Amino acid sequence: MREIVVISGKGGTGKTSVCAALAHLASGGMTDAGKNIVICDLDVDAPDLHLLLSPAPRRREAFISGNEAEISPEVCIRCGKCAGLCKFGAVLHEEDAFVIDPMRCEGCGVCFRLCPAGAIAFPERECGEWYISDTRFGVMAHALLNPGQENSGRLVSLLKQQARELARENGAETILCDGSPGVGCPVISSLSGATLAVAVVEPTPSGVHDFERVAALCDHFRIPVTLIINKADLNPAETARIRALAGEKGRTVAAELPFSPDVTRAMIAGKALTETDSPLAGLLAGAWKTIDGLAAQAASHKTPNL
Repeated sequence: MREIVVISGKGGTGKTSVCAALAHLASGGMTDAGKNIVICDLDVDAPDLHLLLSPAPRRREAFISGNEAEISPEVCIRCGKCAGLCKFGAVLHEEDAFVIDPMRCEGCGVCFRLCPAGAIAFPERECGEWYISDTRFGVMAHALLNPGQENSGRLVSLLKQQARELARENGAETILCDGSPGVGCPVISSLSGATLAVAVVEPTPSGVHDFERVAALCDHFRIPVTLIINKADLNPAETARIRALAGEKGRTVAAELPFSPDVTRAMIAGKALTETDSPLAGLLAGAWKTIDGLAAQAASHKTPNL
């Protein structure tokens, strides 16, 4: 089993458009839910792969993580001790009553443990939902955090676990993940156990800087990286710089995609680029051939996931 994770050092590089196209190619272009690939959207803070794949949920589960304080007005003696203890300003005094602002509560439990009247409950917090869905390219694991919620790294880990179980059940040889942007906790969780990372890079100074950061993260976890340079024709000097950096590290540039309004047209139509007659479709097909070969090579040297 191979896990291919599409990443980017920043948002807005075209990562999801590339991932949708690769999902189409990896599935063999089938028009019904196939069994040779499992798709996973790990950008749980702001997912958008579903906009292109139109998933039909077959399973929906609440994501429970952490706790949140709740004050019972019938038991509360209005002493205000909870407001004095809270370091996050989550206890508000409204109309002679104390209430918890759920957007500020960090779930530390101090008010719950030290309330003299025992008026504060501390139930588990529902932070979002996760789904197992069918798409035209195969089964998909995806999720959405509620606004302002944290623990996205934990949710990413849960999705990867579900994707691996689905792959084993279906006999799928490939898990293709749309990873989180940046280099934070969700990205580390996205890369955990990955066979190959595919970095989508823009040819700008900030794009190069962010790519170097995420590539260093992959190096730390000994995950091989291949590149797709998006909008490569807009800044030939920076594209050449990225190409040179890749060469120095022995990394393969799988494709250099020119800027094209076809990307926006495909998004509006809810299609992967490879489902259109755009010239980019051929370039992405070549990229997938390279990525597939690199993933097979990396998998042959990797300890299987438990």
